[in-house]
Amino acid sequence: MKSLYKISAIVLGCIGFASCNLDLQPTSTISPEVYFNEESQLQAYANNLYTDILPSHSGYGYGYFGRDAHTDNQLAYQAALSSKYTDNEWRVPQKDGSNWNFENIRKCNYFLDKVLPNLEDGKITGSAANIKHYIGEIYFLRAYAYFTKYQLFGDFPIVTTALNDDLKELTQASKRSPRNEVARFILSDLDKAIELMAANPDSKKTRINKESALLLKSRVALYEGTFLKYFKGTAFVPNGSGWPGAEKDYNKGYQFPAGSIDAEINWFLEQSMAAAKTLAESVALTPNTGVLQQTTADAANPYFDMFGDENMTKYSEVLLWREYSQTLGIYHDVQETIHTSSYQNSVTRGLVDGFLMANGLPIYAAGSGYKGDDYIADVVEGRDNRLQLFLKVPGQKNYLHADATGDKAVPVEPYPEITNSAAYRTGYSLRKGGNWHQKYVNNGKNWTGCLVFRSTEALLNYIEACYEKNGSLDATATQYWQAIRSRAKVSTDLQATISATDISKEAANDWGAYSAGKLLSDPTLYNIRRERRCELMAESLRWMDLQRWRSLDQMRTQGYHIEGFKIWGPMQHWYDNASGESTLISGLDNPKAYVSPKERSLYFRPYEIVGTSPALDGYKWHMAHYLTPIAIQDMLIASDSGDISSSTIYQNPYWPTEADQAAIQ
Repeated sequence: MKSLYKISAIVLGCIGFASCNLDLQPTSTISPEVYFNEESQLQAYANNLYTDILPSHSGYGYGYFGRDAHTDNQLAYQAALSSKYTDNEWRVPQKDGSNWNFENIRKCNYFLDKVLPNLEDGKITGSAANIKHYIGEIYFLRAYAYFTKYQLFGDFPIVTTALNDDLKELTQASKRSPRNEVARFILSDLDKAIELMAANPDSKKTRINKESALLLKSRVALYEGTFLKYFKGTAFVPNGSGWPGAEKDYNKGYQFPAGSIDAEINWFLEQSMAAAKTLAESVALTPNTGVLQQTTADAANPYFDMFGDENMTKYSEVLLWREYSQTLGIYHDVQETIHTSSYQNSVTRGLVDGFLMANGLPIYAAGSGYKGDDYIADVVEGRDNRLQLFLKVPGQKNYLHADATGDKAVPVEPYPEITNSAAYRTGYSLRKGGNWHQKYVNNGKNWTGCLVFRSTEALLNYIEACYEKNGSLDATATQYWQAIRSRAKVSTDLQATISATDISKEAANDWGAYSAGKLLSDPTLYNIRRERRCELMAESLRWMDLQRWRSLDQMRTQGYHIEGFKIWGPMQHWYDNASGESTLISGLDNPKAYVSPKERSLYFRPYEIVGTSPALDGYKWHMAHYLTPIAIQDMLIASDSGDISSSTIYQNPYWPTEADQAAIQ
């Protein structure tokens, strides 16, 4: 960033959420003194950071809707078992070029270093409102970049300027601030963004806006408030037993700004509630007809269409989305992923079983009306409408408009394709994010939009923060919860659900039934967590929730088996040949096997097909795995003597300070 070449590269990289047409000097003559003096230049710089920092459909597979992979909700596309769930495969790296990395933060700091003095000196021409807005966008982007890093590492350096390439200066700046201080810093950036930015400035909802900042603020504050609550007293929070930050002089004697950890927790929960309510009161929910379109005569369902439309501007609860373009050649492959059955978008039995019946009862409750899981069609009958809309059933139509350009569309949903074990399928395939037009299902050239933020999360954030803080639901939280359930075509009698909930039965399929290795004792709290799981499924938030709830400790002593559909029931005959003989091949010692053995479970276990699988005894867990280890090289660079013990950077809890070593506990 110090070099003029890097400045010019950022200036010219304008393809992002909005296009830009700048009359620029040749790159060899551009300088910061000339560049940050005009409104459109500020916009162009921000544009480039959109693609660097914000979510998108980038990467192969299910894009934005595939990032709940490696949780109890969803599997990854053609990926081995995550090392998070093994005993010794996740190890401390010698060097790490992607995680402990400040590139995006530095880009934001560089902008603020140059632009704020220019603004104060009156050197920036253009609309004052637009100039303020673009500065607000950078504060938002820095907050988002920091939120990403602190979810990985917890305690993290707070750096507010673009530092010089000086080892001593960089070493001092590497001091890790306590995690709650990082969260407070993120909230302060978001407060600046909220103050500076306009509401929906481009009318398309493709530019960062005040509403998105309010939502992110509620998310961050809820995250930290609940993380502090469930990890209280441990090495993961300031002043907890074994907190490694206490070993450094710069963190000794640390005191919480609110006076105590309990007061700090309440402060964050209050911040979450306030931001969430401000947003929720101003944005209406997108309506749901309750119907999965299967003919062109069926009325469009805005709630379903919202997740996979080409243009998401018209949906009330969409706050920010990313635009793709056939004209500009900006594509993804999400639509073909959705069309190819269970190929890349499998969800777990645990997620499916967690959805309530439409009458508000869990599937195991007396009188629920649950039809069982012998067939996928039975699974969805009478259930929460979100499951009916988004879980694919063999025989359903996958597109209604046979546009000539689509070459990967599957007209009718087939039986789940499970013969290729490398794809790690469950037999339960997700439709969320799909579109009824064949034209979008080209080979790697799909151009439907990517939903980045939507307002329903704010309602869920308020409900949870309110209950975590007060131990009860206020009228606003109750109203929000009933509105979400009403749209999902689920009974709004919350108490009926709570009274019928048996958390010990829920625990078989839901990690959120636990905190700190113990079953929840509060069915209201559990159902608040259930609601988040169902409403936000496949929206990249499941790991965040599980992490902050401390919902994986129980797997330290008891393995968790990822399961899919009931393959060893009547559905096994879907795979009989013309002579009525089964084509299913199983057996842990059979190299040709692609189905888990019946002896292990009637349900398909995609990680338990061969005897060499590290997940044969289920997912395992180590406390260290809640946070990412810091690479040895990064710690050594920040050491005056070349010895890790003198480094300004300390290792995360239960990770060794030696490369290629697994978690201590």
